[in-house]
Amino acid sequence: MTEYARALVWFRRDLRDFDHAALYHALKRSRQVVCAFVFDREILDALPDPSDRRVAFIHASVRELQQALQARGGGLMVRHGVAREEIVRLAADTGAEAVFFNHDDDPAALARDAEVEAVLKRNNIAVHHGKDAVIFEREEVLTVGGTPYSVFTPYKNAWLKTLTPFHLRAYPVEAHAGRLEARSTSIPDLSELGFAPTNLSELKLPTGMSGGARLFDDFLERIDRYRETRDFPAQNGPSYLSVHLRFGTVSIRQLAAAAWQQGGRGAQTWLSELIWRDFYHQVLWYRPEVAAGHAFKAQYDALPWPNPPGHFAAWRVARTGYPLVDAAMRQLNSTGYMHNRLRMVAASFLTKDLLVDWRWGEKYFADKLFDFDLAANSGGWQWAASVGCDAQPWFRIFNPVTQSERFDAQGTFIRRYLPELAGVPDRFIHAPWTMPLAEQQRVGCIIGRDYPMPIVDHAVQRPLALALFRRASQPALK
Repeated sequence: MTEYARALVWFRRDLRDFDHAALYHALKRSRQVVCAFVFDREILDALPDPSDRRVAFIHASVRELQQALQARGGGLMVRHGVAREEIVRLAADTGAEAVFFNHDDDPAALARDAEVEAVLKRNNIAVHHGKDAVIFEREEVLTVGGTPYSVFTPYKNAWLKTLTPFHLRAYPVEAHAGRLEARSTSIPDLSELGFAPTNLSELKLPTGMSGGARLFDDFLERIDRYRETRDFPAQNGPSYLSVHLRFGTVSIRQLAAAAWQQGGRGAQTWLSELIWRDFYHQVLWYRPEVAAGHAFKAQYDALPWPNPPGHFAAWRVARTGYPLVDAAMRQLNSTGYMHNRLRMVAASFLTKDLLVDWRWGEKYFADKLFDFDLAANSGGWQWAASVGCDAQPWFRIFNPVTQSERFDAQGTFIRRYLPELAGVPDRFIHAPWTMPLAEQQRVGCIIGRDYPMPIVDHAVQRPLALALFRRASQPALK
């Protein structure tokens, strides 16, 4: 095994200094290691909102990462530019004989990494990369025939059979941290990156490794109740670790190990959610076209979505007249987060009630979600629209009223994000248009004035959605 005088570690969606595959391998194989992060203009310049919370989260997390590496005797060189150019330049400037980084299977990232690797190798600089963001990636969990799974449950069963303690073992970075080189640069301010302050601090979502650890510790205290509470948006049920998983301020191995070792019903349910994440990443690896707006089930790729005028706009600005859907969209628009159950409800409503193309909703979530992950977002939207990886046929359609009655029975979540409905009695909160006019006047909420009438009737839209899919599912006449 070649030993290098100096190596460069390129941090990306792995903003931590512990249990880090690329950092560990670089330290183990090199006498000195320089660390670097690039605020990539090819990504940042394409973002539509100058107050993007994700950039603020990354910025804070990079700052903490630099401080943590400095505490270990190392540092972090930070650049703002085109990453594919900056990494080649940094490797040359630091005299690195090798560059190490962790995989990112987003198609655009794969193309960027392949170009960087080719240039580095032409410059006689070795390149090493590997798995870090998931437990199993790419070809590690396949069917007995050697093909990728297209349905989750068989994948999950195979995933669990494959898992051993080795796959959850942490990379002991600290054992070799003395080889870190104390090279740091200043970190550009958000304004220098072209971004404005956000309401990140108001959301009270902690950033960086310390924030991820704090949320994880909190979740472990209530993980036993996860199975019972995770679907209720008014309760403190989720882990709230999704954005930390997205940017690698927590270790997926640490999280999965805790769930696997604890073994209770809540922990098992949460582990299943982590396996879903691996599953969608494998789908993206084998079917990268799903990230470009193509349906996993090819027969639905050209489904003729009606896209009625005004429906997408009403959904986007939380004016559909269905309180749970509107509250979910208010949560997304004001915080950048949406509860997982509500992501399914909102997506089903857009596609199956409003008959709007799922790709429109997927793109909106991609722009707004604080924890946006390409694989999970694409997979989730295609699942909700019945065009993706799903064992259940296309006639699964969520009723927005019964979902509201079941998962927000007292309307606590609805009232939190729709204060105009604060005075509406519980018996009307899920369908306020059924409230008698006298009652509307008494509580000070006139439907059609203070809160919109429903823009569609679920009972009418459901058969229209079924007919749309039925026609697409019939074999073409010859």
